[in-house]
Amino acid sequence: MIIVDEALKRRESKGRPIRVGMIGAGFMGRGTANQVVNSVPGMRLVAIANRSVDKARRAYEEAGVTEIAEAGTQDALEDLIRAGKPAITSDFGLLCASDQIDAILELTGAIDYGARAALATIAAAKHFITMNAELDGTIGPLLKRKADAAGVIYSVTDGDQPGVQMNLVRFVRSIGLTPLICGNIKGLQDPYRTPETQRDFAEKWGQDPHMVTSFADGTKISFEQAIVANATGMGVEKRGMVGREFQGHVDELTSFYDAEALRQTGGVVDYVVGSKPGPGVFVFGFHDDPKQRHYLNLYKLGEGPLYSFYTPYHLCHFEVPLSIARAVLFDDTVLASPDGIRVEVVATAKTDLKVGQVLDGFGGFLTYGEAENAPTAAVEGLLPMGVSEGCVMARNVPKDATLTYADVILPQDRLIDQLRAEQAAMFGG
Repeated sequence: MIIVDEALKRRESKGRPIRVGMIGAGFMGRGTANQVVNSVPGMRLVAIANRSVDKARRAYEEAGVTEIAEAGTQDALEDLIRAGKPAITSDFGLLCASDQIDAILELTGAIDYGARAALATIAAAKHFITMNAELDGTIGPLLKRKADAAGVIYSVTDGDQPGVQMNLVRFVRSIGLTPLICGNIKGLQDPYRTPETQRDFAEKWGQDPHMVTSFADGTKISFEQAIVANATGMGVEKRGMVGREFQGHVDELTSFYDAEALRQTGGVVDYVVGSKPGPGVFVFGFHDDPKQRHYLNLYKLGEGPLYSFYTPYHLCHFEVPLSIARAVLFDDTVLASPDGIRVEVVATAKTDLKVGQVLDGFGGFLTYGEAENAPTAAVEGLLPMGVSEGCVMARNVPKDATLTYADVILPQDRLIDQLRAEQAAMFGG
């Protein structure tokens, strides 16, 4: 049911727009700024924080905003917001601490930086909405529990594939079916892509080569499907998921899965390469009532036992503001993981790794991420992709081998390791 648009219009008519502070002003940040400024009544982007303040300025300028001022102190930020002047700063803590900001939107794609922003936002009792699947897949359950304790919303955004899948999951459940497959449709999957192979594509679209590489090498989709699994309680059939190449329509994929086996396990997340309608998402649901199966067949969904529901697109930054509105106006979470990590994204060698090499993280030259069931990852001591960057190889590891904690030396005194330990103590693992 669509109600967010009317609720935002009411806020606009009453002169009480949702006041948003945005952290991160890269490709998605610029698109989101443009969307909020020009297409979302009832919402104001009052401030942008970015480590490079020039990028924050660019985000406003590309949205057509000309009167922009930089804030270096809390008082300066408050004065600018009070005067209705868009503010930029290199210090995200000013946004988190402002009483004139209702919600924080984080679009950095960075683990440590994103974690610090999340903790500061939640400590200030503000809603935290993020497009950072890597952050959520690493410490999302911990952040969700902290937000719950603070009485605020922690949520991944709508628009990106995980949020769109969760919308479908909720719809399928609401009409009486049980979701058993959550799927993502990809056009390319090659774990050996690097920032060098993806440079031309990144330049064409104005994106970061490392981020584009994480899409191509499977790391991004592993995180996206992992956080859907963590939110729904599902798992993966095998390490890396099944990931079929199939040129037909996703409706035809229902026969590839064993519905009874899935019912026993609670369902799985997966992806498919080359299917239509790309680049969308799908959910396969089960209904155990033969009377309702008769109706579903009448309504052209087939004889079952699995029924296909799909969204043929994901519109990323176009839908991000709706996620903010859902949190602020309705206390509604698009996606969050309430019960710990069910599926871990583990680091896998993209090439032969040698002693002394420093791992370069998401979308780099050395590793790619694969989704694995968390109990298996724990028993085998597998290295999470979200903590891999900066680790030093302690021994040689061959190409395509999954890395373990024993293979690396962790950097000292990292926040992410402290938070992972806190999360493990909270949920087990």
